[in-house]
Amino acid sequence: MSLFNATSAAGIGQAEQLYQGTDFSSLNWFEQQWVAWYIWIGNPIIATGLMSFLLHEIVYFGRCIPWIIIDAIPYFRKWKLQPDKVPTAQEQWECTKQVLFSHFTIELPAIWLFHPLAEAVGMSTWQVPFPSWKAMAPQVFFFFFFEDLFHFLAHRALHTGILYKHIHKLHHKYSAPFGLAAEYAHPAEVFILGTGTLAGPILYCAFARDLHIVTVYIWIVLRLFQAIDAHSGYDFPWSLQHIVPFWSGADHHDFHHMAFTNNYSTSFRWWDWACGTDNKYREYKKKVDAAKASMRNATKEQKEAIERKLMDEVEKEGIMAEAQAEARGVFKAKTQ
Repeated sequence: MSLFNATSAAGIGQAEQLYQGTDFSSLNWFEQQWVAWYIWIGNPIIATGLMSFLLHEIVYFGRCIPWIIIDAIPYFRKWKLQPDKVPTAQEQWECTKQVLFSHFTIELPAIWLFHPLAEAVGMSTWQVPFPSWKAMAPQVFFFFFFEDLFHFLAHRALHTGILYKHIHKLHHKYSAPFGLAAEYAHPAEVFILGTGTLAGPILYCAFARDLHIVTVYIWIVLRLFQAIDAHSGYDFPWSLQHIVPFWSGADHHDFHHMAFTNNYSTSFRWWDWACGTDNKYREYKKKVDAAKASMRNATKEQKEAIERKLMDEVEKEGIMAEAQAEARGVFKAKTQ
């Protein structure tokens, strides 16, 4: 009963209601802290909503900090995909303000309303013990698959007509993205693309009715890591895309910001490959590889010069494609 020593009488009463019949000695450390949190807050709705929002903020900005440090250290430029474009402190601060605005006006209400809706279709929140890893792993993979497909379709739509001009254009302010810019977007875009993140768990729960919110938290953490790392602007030899070939990663998404076109998916490369929306990206990579092969004996400066030349060509084409996208109607053919 040491778990309840610091709780008030009201808290103990709440514990008896929520956890009546639970063998607390059988819980692991994380499950005990989970119980303690719900007892301390005293209201499961407030406890879940507050924990969900705090998790999002701590993970988002916590994951961004290493990239801010890396951007400040010249040594890491050798792995930066666009080494001549390092975000300034002013750019990072402006980005942070927009991100915080979206977090509190769009994401906070969405996060707070998510768990009552999910609970209504069978999701567990305060309950213990947690599901096993064998149960959670396929659920998390489904969320990745669903979100990636949703994002691919929605992202392509955001690259057309008024949707781009009045919504998605803000996210493309930086042709060389950085970690903090992962959620630098118009509030409407945050809502649209965020739907893909939350709709997967809701739909899964509606049909399977065996989902625990701790699984959703694992999914959110992994999704935030994926989004921030994809916007980091760095491609290290140990980056995940070099281990998992179908993983998108920073190399894949950095090209999207640089060239405006191609590479619309988030986590995986397969939808872009299947739909041919990575053709320019693959052509660019071939040119870079061919240039490097032909310049094996060239100086470092010469190699960097040819890479900058190829980047400039792609970016110029992207500026033209962006202008065309703004002029294109929503239901007309989309830019590849």
